[in-house]
Formats: sequence, C-alpha cells, structure tokens
Amino acid sequence: MHFIIERENLDRLLAALQEHGRIIGPRITENTFGHRDIASSQDFPAGWTFEQDGGFFRLRQRRDPSLFAYTVGQDSWKKELYPPRSRLLSLQKTESSFSVTPEKSSSEKVVFFGVRPCDLAAIQIQDIILIQGPFADPEYSRRRENAMIVAIECTQPAATCFCASLGTGPGISSSSDYDLALTEVLDDGLHYFLVRAGTEQGRAVIAGLGLAEAPEQNIIRAENLVQEAASRMGRTMDQKGIKQLLYDNHEHPRWDQVARRCLTCGNCTQVCPTCFCHSVYDRVSLSGKEAERFRSWDSCFLLDHSYIHGGSVRVSSRSRYRQWITHKLASWIDQFKVSGCVGCGRCITWCPVGIDITEEIQAIRQSDERGCNA
Repeated sequence: MHFIIERENLDRLLAALQEHGRIIGPRITENTFGHRDIASSQDFPAGWTFEQDGGFFRLRQRRDPSLFAYTVGQDSWKKELYPPRSRLLSLQKTESSFSVTPEKSSSEKVVFFGVRPCDLAAIQIQDIILIQGPFADPEYSRRRENAMIVAIECTQPAATCFCASLGTGPGISSSSDYDLALTEVLDDGLHYFLVRAGTEQGRAVIAGLGLAEAPEQNIIRAENLVQEAASRMGRTMDQKGIKQLLYDNHEHPRWDQVARRCLTCGNCTQVCPTCFCHSVYDRVSLSGKEAERFRSWDSCFLLDHSYIHGGSVRVSSRSRYRQWITHKLASWIDQFKVSGCVGCGRCITWCPVGIDITEEIQAIRQSDERGCNA
C-alpha cells in the first residue's frame, strides 16, 4: 500500500524517525557529498545532482528543488555497518600475563535515510556474508540490527549506472529488505513523495503520521519515473553465463591490456559497497605494557594483501585485476550464491584512469564469441 507525503511535511517524517535513532543521510557540505547527520529536510541536497563518468565526478545545480535527483557518491553504507577502521581488543600487561578487553559492539540506534536500491542490494549481500555465513561478524551484526533503513528509488540515473541489467535498481523490489521506501515526484508544480512500508516498524511510522493513501494516478506517475530511469541507464552488463565466461578466459589477453592502465590503487574496492577484504594489525605502546588490535579495510589490489611467507601470491597488476573481477562476478557466486556486483558504477567513477568493468566484460565476451580468446 502506498501513501503520500507532501514535501512541506517531510520534516514530520524525519521527526518520527528521530525516535528510532540518529538520522544519517545525504548532505553536501563544503562542495563535497557524503552521508552525515540529518537534523531537518533543509540538510538534504535540494537542487543538486551529480555528473559522473569514468574517472569523473562533479556536483551540478539543477533548475528544480528536487532533494534526491542523483544516484550515488563515493560513500556507501558499508562505512556505517563495516567501518574502515575498528579496534577489536586491547591488552594490559599484568604481573604474570596480560588482561584482554574485547571491544564492545556499537549499540547506537541509527536511521539510514536515502539508501539507493543498489546500496540496498549491497547491504543484503553483506548480510549473507557477515551475518548468515559460517563466520558471522558480531560488530556488523549489531550495527545492522540497530539500523532502520529508509530507501529511495532512483529517477535520475548516472552515466556509470548499470543496476537495471543486474536487477538491483532503479526501483526497489518487493523482496528488498527495507523499513520504508520513498519515491520523489515533481509534477506540474507539485512536489511530494510516495511512501510504502516493508516492515512492521515502517508501518508503525506511517500510521503515526496519519498519511493519506496515495491515489492510483500518483502511484502510476511514480512508477513511470522509475521505468524512465531504467530506460536511460548509462551502461549495461550482460549476466548470461558470466561466471563461466570468466573461468574460461583466465589467460585472456585483455588482462594484459587493462593491466597497462590499472594503477592498482585499490580505489574501486574502497568505494565498492560489497567488498569486505580487511587486514588486522597490532599497535604496542613504547612501554610494552599496553597493546591494541585493529581491523582496517584492505584491498586485493595491494601487493601485501596476498603476502604469504616468502612473498605475494599475486605480484602483477594483471593478476590482481583479474582476481578482483573474477571474484566479484564469478567465484563470489560459488561462495555466496549471489553476484558481488550491484551495478552502482562507483568503481568506474572513482577509478583514476576510468577503467570500466562493463567494458572489460564486454570485450572478453565479444572475443570469446569470435573464438579469439587465445
């Protein structure tokens, strides 16, 4: 069931959500975009959009007051659920040994406002790995449990988006895990949001606001906007047989071509909403009486990541790029029964040399079909 909330009443929704925790959402401050604390609807990026392409990102003002007429920036919600750096434990030297104090998991209640469909799919993928997998992560599990999700459908795709070809956007499917889902509509001077609930918690928020049920024509208008966004998607990635395609082309010459451009900087993995590689390191005080253990994001593009006694397993740019894309789109499916890509396009936008994952797959597919993969 869909309900309607006018733009001028959006602060009522935010006030209701504040009862469920600190609201984090999209903001533009000092000409940069990111997920930050939201106090009122005035904090949202009204009248702004993004221009994106390979290795290119710019903020641009629009001619209308849309709050969410953009796709995704460099920040994903992974930063909130799986922090870039976290302390695992601390140790204190005693007379005969050490006392160990594990770090307490975060208990803060938060509301993620403005989660895009691709990021919603990414959260569900990380749930599979970090909660439902054989080695559940307690910190992620606690943060996820304490997070309420307010998702927003996309009506303005970027040139780097390809979620439509992966089935992860621009609309929010009924199988998605969200509390509330919004669609923003500007139509003949009217500015409103269609709202629907995905959980009992979401339904309670809607009931508390006393929102009116949306007329059929408003629902159709919102659905058309999402469908139009899908038709204007900047890129595509053919999923047919993609796992076997990569397995069969382990020695494809395309890997050498992309390696000549790749800087192995790891930007793509840092902005990716599903990558979860990390390293663990210890920090010891000068006195030797205290120590701390930390976990921090890592990347398969970095030489030390595959270091095993005596050296790294993947020493070339070729092998590291191949490892990333093959894991993301092929062996990830074998491990977790789902692709590791959600079509957000961040890896394309934030690659310093503009390497395009969809272009690389298409090049391998075309040569494979011609029988030129030797």
